[in-house]
Amino acid sequence: MLNYAYALEQLEAAFYTQVLQQPYRGFNPSDEQSLTGIQQHEVAHREFFRSALGGNAIPDLQVDFGRVNFASRQSVLGTARTFEDLGVAAYNGAGQLLRNPDFLAKAGSIVSVEARHAATIRDMLNPYSAAFAGNDIVDGNGLDRALVPSQVLPRVVPFVLTPVSASQLP
Repeated sequence: MLNYAYALEQLEAAFYTQVLQQPYRGFNPSDEQSLTGIQQHEVAHREFFRSALGGNAIPDLQVDFGRVNFASRQSVLGTARTFEDLGVAAYNGAGQLLRNPDFLAKAGSIVSVEARHAATIRDMLNPYSAAFAGNDIVDGNGLDRALVPSQVLPRVVPFVLTPVSASQLP
């Protein structure tokens, strides 16, 4: 389970690092502040999992962001929304699989930060709207969606060159 989270955090950290290295047209100070903060969190999450896993960590992922037009704000933020919404759903879905209470507490702490990222990106795309917690991700009971690994990995495969498997996970 930790390697699953580690893979997702590697993907997000690599994405935001590239965003900051290749700012899109119209990249303004507010965008820079938000995306720099998110990138720093994703790097911290990645390093947390790398450290926690030690010698059991999967190799560093080779990523492919060829589908992203880094010159376009819409393309970058649309991809960021996909990654952040998926990250929240992935943590929510994987929580039920964690048996160690310490890991569950850490995952709960990380998913709350990921949800803040998702809300920020959604607000950047649709300022001052209800999109930050849209009904496409929050149900009628006020609950965020949850996806198990077998539902998450196919959605990240287009961005990852390294084979990633959830064969031992639901």
